Amino acid sequence: MRLVTPVLKSVVYPGLAKSGYLRRHAPAGVAVVTYHGLVPRGYSEIDPALDGSLVTAEMFRRQLQLLKKKYNVISPGQFLRWLDAQDEVPPHAILLTCDDGLQNTLEMLPILADEGLSCLFFVTGGSLENSGAMLWHEELYLMFLDAAETFTLDFVELGGAMHAAGRDGKRLLWAELLKKLSQYGASTRNKFLVDIRDQLRLSSDWRSRRLQHSVAAQRFLQLDLAGLRQLLAAGMTIGAHTMSHPVLCDAPQEIASSEIGESRLALEQALGQRVWAFAYPFGDSNAVSLRELGMAEAAGFRCAFLNTAGGFRPDFPRFAVPRVHVTHDMGLSEFEAHVCGFYELLRRTLRWNSSGLTFTPQPVRATP
Repeated sequence: MRLVTPVLKSVVYPGLAKSGYLRRHAPAGVAVVTYHGLVPRGYSEIDPALDGSLVTAEMFRRQLQLLKKKYNVISPGQFLRWLDAQDEVPPHAILLTCDDGLQNTLEMLPILADEGLSCLFFVTGGSLENSGAMLWHEELYLMFLDAAETFTLDFVELGGAMHAAGRDGKRLLWAELLKKLSQYGASTRNKFLVDIRDQLRLSSDWRSRRLQHSVAAQRFLQLDLAGLRQLLAAGMTIGAHTMSHPVLCDAPQEIASSEIGESRLALEQALGQRVWAFAYPFGDSNAVSLRELGMAEAAGFRCAFLNTAGGFRPDFPRFAVPRVHVTHDMGLSEFEAHVCGFYELLRRTLRWNSSGLTFTPQPVRATP
């Protein structure tokens, strides 16, 4: 399949987009697109696995212009009213969303303003601190990258000695610890991070040294409360993304429920307005189960979003709304192939993978 993918990117997608096929054959319904921020000016990619979800400001603008030209971008408010059967949406409606609330998302605001569009931003409890916090899983990955080429971590609570060698080995250990550390609450998890830093023989001021330049801070720090208010002042909508961004399905019941419910309550108290939307961290079938769907509903959210199986849908589960996850390596035609649902149809037809979600909640409603 690796031989086919370059052909799709360079030949098939551009040809279908240029002919108008993608737009003409897109099914009816609503499609949701999600970003994870912009590449800060002057930032150099550190690792594809770390930075692959960020797009350049130029590409972000071009994607928005394509959506405006060929489809109908709606506001978060319109989307909610449609969900509640209080309003209709235009044909081929698109909702824009953005996860994680990194400081670089503020660079999206002038572009959105120029294009006359609004976006639903999902943020964690880390954005309620006086100074921006770092996403713990990105901090862990950076520590691994800065550590020796080969290292060993030893924690009885996590199963004993764990070894990593080379970039690939570090990535595999990071994925293992992502699940293991998600079993703990944020305060305990942060203590593990300090211990991991010490075992890796990184300096006590490693984090501050890593983020001493403004470009690095824009890339890795989350917005603070003042930044959230900037989003609101620009006409954006804010949703919840848990308190600390764990892999929810690996967390015990009490911790997962608290991560979801407390994020809504804390944001509403800080912002003084209703928070009706939730996005699951990581958002795929390895991170979300039926349990978390029920928790999002019980927490009082009106809907919740995944990061998989995107494209236009005439209906979808209210607490498992599919989204197109935009990555930095998507050209315009490939981006449109994802948005219109052609990529997802092709993936299912060719059975490229079997990682689709196994739960099938009842859809909310059908668009007219």
